[in-house]
Amino acid sequence: MIRTLFTMALCVLLAACASGPPKVPYPAFVQVDDLDDVFMASLPGIRAKQLAGDPQTRRTSNRIDLPPDWEGTSGGVPGRSMEIFVLDGLLSIADIELPPGGYAFLPAGSLGFNMTTEEGARILYFVNDSDPEAIIRSPIIIDSSLLPWNAAGTPGVTTRELRRDPGTGAATWLLRIEAGASLPWQKSSALREGYLVSGTYQDSECVGGEIHTWQYNKGGYFYRPAAAVHGGPLSGGESAAIWFLRETEGGVDEVVPDCVPTS
Repeated sequence: MIRTLFTMALCVLLAACASGPPKVPYPAFVQVDDLDDVFMASLPGIRAKQLAGDPQTRRTSNRIDLPPDWEGTSGGVPGRSMEIFVLDGLLSIADIELPPGGYAFLPAGSLGFNMTTEEGARILYFVNDSDPEAIIRSPIIIDSSLLPWNAAGTPGVTTRELRRDPGTGAATWLLRIEAGASLPWQKSSALREGYLVSGTYQDSECVGGEIHTWQYNKGGYFYRPAAAVHGGPLSGGESAAIWFLRETEGGVDEVVPDCVPTS
């Protein structure tokens, strides 16, 4: 059954290849390598691709390539918290060496942490709006490989929590989906963004009762608003996939019976 579904989906994808990924009313099916480079004054000498951002608040989501022998600081914006996740290479933050999977949360006021890399590194870099209800006020710098994977309620799906603020509900976590596993149609009550750390993953977006399906490769990205429905029987892949996911406020997941228009 699973193989049949993937074969059907592959036919749909091949038919759409000439026109690229389907168009939906929010950033989805994005391959970050295809984005233009942007300049970041706070981190000189780097290459950056902006995933999302708000010029009003200076909140921003980026993927950054640090060259070999790069030295600098974590940068930052007064009154904003920061998150860093290491995708490739080795990065030292405040003299703590982080391999791929390393994660750092730097709360508002934590400016100027030293950062260095000898061989170069690729990282995700986020600047978040400050929230007075946030309870986590101390930096978190961890190697996520030391954390357990926990069952997520769907066969073949596990999560690894990096941060969850009990005051705001803001959370950052990894989601691992084993080969052949799929997610049900579902939605979150909060805006969510995700970056595909490893593997390939096919996903569907339900927009106005219509199903739009495409395959993410490593480096794929989405910025999905609250209540957007995704998943479904065509989701999944023939190899395991790991997503980096984050929500800046507490979201509640809800399983949706099918892709139908919402009132």
